[in-house]
Amino acid sequence: MWRGPVVQARKNAVNAVKWKVFSMHAKLIAIAAQKWWNPEDNPTLATLIHKAKKEWVPNDTIDRAIKKWTGEDKDAAQISEIIYEWYAPGWVALLISTLTDNKNRTVSNVRSIFSKYGWNMWESGAVSWMFHSKWVIFIDPSLHSYESIEELVFETDAQDIMLEAGYVKIITAPEDLQSVEDFFVNKNISIFESKLDYIPDNEMEIDDFDKALKFTKMIEAFEEDEDVNIVSSNEIISEELQKQVDEFIEKNTFRT
Repeated sequence: MWRGPVVQARKNAVNAVKWKVFSMHAKLIAIAAQKWWNPEDNPTLATLIHKAKKEWVPNDTIDRAIKKWTGEDKDAAQISEIIYEWYAPGWVALLISTLTDNKNRTVSNVRSIFSKYGWNMWESGAVSWMFHSKWVIFIDPSLHSYESIEELVFETDAQDIMLEAGYVKIITAPEDLQSVEDFFVNKNISIFESKLDYIPDNEMEIDDFDKALKFTKMIEAFEEDEDVNIVSSNEIISEELQKQVDEFIEKNTFRT
């Protein structure tokens, strides 16, 4: 009994996630449209529209995002990408990409999260030099074996393939995403998800429970922020340690 508050809380959480997904797609499209509003002559814009539609972003949301830069939406606030950089103890690097129409709000929120978990932002360029913007395609290996996908990937313009965190990950340049996705779709390979990410050149291990817990909670806080688009880091946490951290968080999370 008294399921109402719990059910409503879940609905609110789902709606919040959906709102952020739609909002981020709109911001990315608005930024891409600055270079040129017509997707036929702007491959990046075409790719972003394609991705937005796959995640059920309404056409009018997409149209409004493009109109921010055609002059038709005269009240539109300018969207900017701001990247924040950070080193944790042990030289674990973290890069936070935000999309915002209010820089003061965004920097205040980001600084607050860094401060809450005991670390400070570094100057621009301290971390970003080791990260590269790529699209990552995720395929479920329980549906399609790694070996079968690996054989096919060499027929595409993809740059790398790996098995990580329970998924086959295919790395591709932004301009090649749609052709690589279309290739696998035509081969009846189901794509679980694809997203823009920043891929690091090297990795650093976190092997202490308290540090792993604090790092995981901080990442969650950034991912929940309305202006944060991409959270990228070069940490490695073993499956066993991450499981311990996740179980601790689950056990100590208050539920209505």
